[in-house]
Amino acid sequence: MLRGDNGDSLRRMRACNLALLAGFCLVLSVTGCTVGPDFRSPEPLVPAAWAGVLAGTRPLTPAETDLARWWSVFDDPILTSLVERAVVSNLDLKQAESGVRQARASRGIAASGLGPSIDAGGSFQRSRSPGFAGREGVIRGDASTTNLYQTGFDAGWELDIFGGLRRSVEAAEADLLAAVETRRDVLVTLTAEVARNYVELRAFQQRIDIARRNLRAQQDSARLTRLRFEAGFASGLDVANADAQVATTASQIPLLEASAQQSIYILGVLLGHEPAALLQELSPAEDIPAAPPLAPVGIPSDLLRRRPDIRRAEAEIHGATARIGVATADLFPKFSLTGSMGFQSSTSSSLFDWISHFWSFGPSATWRIFDTGKTLSNIELQKALEEQSVIAYRQTVLTALQEVENALVVSTKEQEHREALKDSVVANRKAVELARQLYVEGQTDFLSVLEAQRSLFATEDALTQSNGTLATNLIALYKALGGGWRTTSESER
Repeated sequence: MLRGDNGDSLRRMRACNLALLAGFCLVLSVTGCTVGPDFRSPEPLVPAAWAGVLAGTRPLTPAETDLARWWSVFDDPILTSLVERAVVSNLDLKQAESGVRQARASRGIAASGLGPSIDAGGSFQRSRSPGFAGREGVIRGDASTTNLYQTGFDAGWELDIFGGLRRSVEAAEADLLAAVETRRDVLVTLTAEVARNYVELRAFQQRIDIARRNLRAQQDSARLTRLRFEAGFASGLDVANADAQVATTASQIPLLEASAQQSIYILGVLLGHEPAALLQELSPAEDIPAAPPLAPVGIPSDLLRRRPDIRRAEAEIHGATARIGVATADLFPKFSLTGSMGFQSSTSSSLFDWISHFWSFGPSATWRIFDTGKTLSNIELQKALEEQSVIAYRQTVLTALQEVENALVVSTKEQEHREALKDSVVANRKAVELARQLYVEGQTDFLSVLEAQRSLFATEDALTQSNGTLATNLIALYKALGGGWRTTSESER
């Protein structure tokens, strides 16, 4: 009994020592030094205010600058429906979502390196040893056949003393954040593209309506001219000019119809359908969505937290910085704990007898002391990549500022352009009425009527295009401000 008690005590002492050693290694792995530079968020210089501000605007409150559902300001149910359906079914967005899942899996792979690995295995081997004979042919040994059964576990654990594995996890976290921001950037672009093509479709439809109305007016003028020619009050030249104007206006309608149909095809693909899927739904003409007079102008520094491409560029700096630490850790030795435990026997019936068990445990270390400069070169490579990511971040910020300023200035000038066109349309309509009346009374030639009708058609068409441009400029401003991505769920991480 005493001997058995000593054996049990010895085994408990071994188990306790192993547990203490494993705990010490775990603490050492977690609290060990981490080589390489730590990431610090860049602080680019941005102006305190925008150079171009829309007429009639004012600084908006944080609640007003929430651009999650910016398309709702147009108050167009069809536009809202198209955007919501595109978010669900667009293929580019689905591809970006797959990229997020890929990055999340890569993070899991990197994080698994911080813990131990355990492999289970088993084998059976049957072998024969040959017999042999002496010089006189006398058999000195008989051939024998043996079996070997073996099963057990092998374990290994690399201790992250210098933080190389932790830096790998840090880089993978940054890559995941970059993938999330890439998806958000695709979402921002998608919502803007759906809205822009929808506005262009409605603008084409309105231009078709204007062309048809002007065509009917010109056809009436041509009939009047032909009647006056038959009565001897107009020349053949007037008839020819009237017919030419009718034909010119009629020739523009098929081109506008083709452009409208192409916009529908683009919207169909953006929604993840075949191009003609929305023809029946969108072919009926509707008004151009009215652009609200108040633009969502915040402060330039808001872009740094709102635009997904800037956030992605910052995450890429973080990942590049962490990879410098991964490369630097290769300069230092690597420590591991390895062990195995199992059973081995020549017969299957005694395989799991306690006397058949075996185990081994021990630390190991490896240190690459010479690699012809490979590790140092890799460190320099990662530093250069980090420098490139910092430069790319600065360029992304400058481009974002430029896009907002461009959207502001073109919106301001387009408002002025539209107001002038509205006055021009009013004046041209009056000119057409007067020219037509004077022509009927014989006080002017038909050339004045043609010129007035041509000018009216041109200005009405230009005003319609300006209305569409105002809406698309506002869409471009929302896109430049990074609006739309908060419509996604937080589960994307």
